[in-house]
Amino acid sequence: MATMKDIARIAKVSTSTVSHVINNSRFVSDEIREKVLAVVEELNYSPSALARSLKVNETRTIGMLVTASDNPFFSEIIRYVEQYCHSYNYNLILSYADGNNERLQKNIQTLIQKKVDGLILMCSESHWNISDDINHQLTLPMVIMDWWPTELNADKIIENSELGGYLATKALIDKGYTKIAIITAGIKKFLAQNRLEGYKKALKEANLAINSDWIIESHANFQDGFNAMQKLLKKQPLPKAVFACSDTIAIGAYQAIWQAGLKIPQDMAVIGYDDIHIAQFLAPPLTTINQPKKELAKKAVETLLARIKNNNPPYQKIILDPVLKLRKSI
Repeated sequence: MATMKDIARIAKVSTSTVSHVINNSRFVSDEIREKVLAVVEELNYSPSALARSLKVNETRTIGMLVTASDNPFFSEIIRYVEQYCHSYNYNLILSYADGNNERLQKNIQTLIQKKVDGLILMCSESHWNISDDINHQLTLPMVIMDWWPTELNADKIIENSELGGYLATKALIDKGYTKIAIITAGIKKFLAQNRLEGYKKALKEANLAINSDWIIESHANFQDGFNAMQKLLKKQPLPKAVFACSDTIAIGAYQAIWQAGLKIPQDMAVIGYDDIHIAQFLAPPLTTINQPKKELAKKAVETLLARIKNNNPPYQKIILDPVLKLRKSI
C-alpha cells in the first residue's frame, strides 16, 4: 500500500508538501500540486482514515445509542439521522441496548473506545433507570432526541408534545365527539405527561368533563395498546373516541376493537400520534399527529456537529411543532 513517503520520493518533494497537497492545508504552487496529484493517481493512494483521526483527534463518526423498542417511529428517525450524517460526510455507528442496563453500559464503553466524535441518545422506554456509572461515562458532546431518563449536559431536540395532545383531542371534538378517552405512552416521560396535559386542555376549553376512568396508562408498543384498549372497552359508560398517544398503541387498539366486534370509526373513533409510515395503510387509514421526524433528525445532527466544534454551555432545547394528519379513523 502506497504511503506519503512513496509519493514524496517519486514526485521529488518533501513529505510535508505531499501532506499539504492532500489535505489542502497550505499553499502549494500549481506545478508542484499537479506533479503530486499525478503520483497520487498513479499509485492509487488512499489516505488512512485511522492515521488522520489520530492526528487531528477526529474520526468523523457519530454514535447513536437507542434503547430497545418495537416502535417503528424510532427506526424511521434513525433512517433520517443516518441520511443527514452521510450528507455531512460523517459515519453513524448505531447501538441498541435491548432493554438491558449492563448492555447499555458496555455499548457506551464500546462507542467511547471507537472514539466517536459525539453521541445521539434516544430512550424509548419510560421504565428505564440509568445508573450513575453510565451517566458518569457520558462526557462526549451529546444530543438527546425525544427523551432521556436523567439530566445530562446535552442539547435536546424534542417536539411540542402538549400542542400535539391538544391538536389530537381538538380534532375529535371538532368532529363532534364528547366522550373521549386517552391511552398514555409511559407517564414517567415528560413528553407523555405533556400529551396528557394537551388532552385535558382541549376538553376544558370545550367545557367537557375529564373522566379519570377514561385515562388509561400504557406504554408505546402494540401489545400494551391492545391490552389498554381491552380495559377501556370494559368501562361503563363506554367512550366513543380514544386518543392513543402513539401509533403503536393505536394499532394495538385497532386489534382490540376488531376482536370486540366493533367498527372504526362508527363505534369507536381512534386518533394516534407519530404518523409512522404504516399508519396511512391501516383500514381505515389512521388519523394521527405527525411528528416532524425528518426535521428532528436534521436538527439533531446539525446541533451535534456544532456541539462537537464547541462543547461549552449553554445547552439548547429545540422544540418543533407537530401537525394533524386527518384520515378516516375519526
